[in-house]
Amino acid sequence: MNVLFLCTGNSCRSILAEATFNALAPAGMRAMSAGSQPVGYVHPRALALLEREGISTAGYYSKSWHELPAVPDLVITVCASAAGETCPVYLAPVPRAHWGVADPAKATGSEAEIDAAFDAAYRILRTRIEAFLALPAALAQRDPAAFKAELERIGTITA
Repeated sequence: MNVLFLCTGNSCRSILAEATFNALAPAGMRAMSAGSQPVGYVHPRALALLEREGISTAGYYSKSWHELPAVPDLVITVCASAAGETCPVYLAPVPRAHWGVADPAKATGSEAEIDAAFDAAYRILRTRIEAFLALPAALAQRDPAAFKAELERIGTITA
């Protein structure tokens, strides 16, 4: 299964989700990330956080949804502005879910407060990814409505 984590800028949340998913997922499952308006760089704090968590950052970069290496089987939006965007036609027939997370790149305050915002976003995404990976493997095929309901439920988990 190819999972696409979609955001607007593809510099922070979607990259955190992609890298975390790929670090935790079993063989046969892979995450990608993209943005509808990619900013062209991965936020340095996102990279530093992944490295602190022992997750490889090799090969991750900010990219457009037009540059995907594979067609996704599932699209998960992680930012509010991406949730209502019109996706390219090839994304239309795949299941979609919204797992909104506050954008830590917009955090203000002290260095510790900004780091805390990044940590909070990561923890929420990781908890949701772990819940997703715990779903029965055949659920998406066996009962698409139940799968969609589970995806939406997971999107409400706050860590």
